[in-house]
Amino acid sequence: MATSDDRRAAVLLLGLALAGVVVRFLVAGSGPAGGVGYRAASAERPERDSVEARASRLARPLAPDERIDIDRATAEELTRLPRIGPALASRIVADRGMRGPFGSLEGLGRVSGVGPVLLETVRRHVSFSGRTRQPREGSAGRAILSLNGATAEELAQLPGIGPVRAEAIVADRRRRGPFRRIEDLERVPGIGSQTVERLRERLRVP
Repeated sequence: MATSDDRRAAVLLLGLALAGVVVRFLVAGSGPAGGVGYRAASAERPERDSVEARASRLARPLAPDERIDIDRATAEELTRLPRIGPALASRIVADRGMRGPFGSLEGLGRVSGVGPVLLETVRRHVSFSGRTRQPREGSAGRAILSLNGATAEELAQLPGIGPVRAEAIVADRRRRGPFRRIEDLERVPGIGSQTVERLRERLRVP
C-alpha cells in the first residue's frame, strides 16, 4: 500500500510533467513539438530583388531610340549592345580608363576586337559624351598624336602618310592590336624605316 510520501511524490511528478507540456506549447506556438523555426534576415530579400532586377534590366532589348553612352557605361551595360559580350565590354572599359573617353565611333575603333562590322552594327545604339584627350604640342607647335588612339583622319595629316596609309595603319591596329613602339609602324605595308624616323617627333606610344 502506498504511503503518504509516495502519493506526494506522484503528485509532484505529475505537476512537473504538466508544467513541461504548458511551457513547450507556449514556446513552440502552433508548430510541431521540437520543430525549429527560421526567419530570413530582412536584408536578404531586397538583395535578391536587386540581383533579379539587374538581370532583367540587362536582358531587356534596346528600344529603337535607346542609346548607350560608351564614354560612361559600365561593362554590364555595354553587354546590352549587339555583338558585344562580357570580354569585349571589359576591354572597352579598361581602354577607356587607361586612355580616356572615345569621343566618337571612330575612337571606339581603337579597342582590340572592335572592327568596321561591329562599329556599323552598334552605330545607331551608341552615343559619346566625353571629349578625347587633346594632343600634346611638339617642337614648332606641331601636335603629337597617339599612335594607338589617333583616327585615320588625324594620321593622314602626318608627313608621308596620307589617307591610304592612314587607313592601313588603323586597319593593322584593329587586326593585330596596339603598337608597342614607334618602330612597329614598319609592319604596315608601305611604311619603311625612313618614314618612321620622320614621324618619331610627331607620334607617341601609347
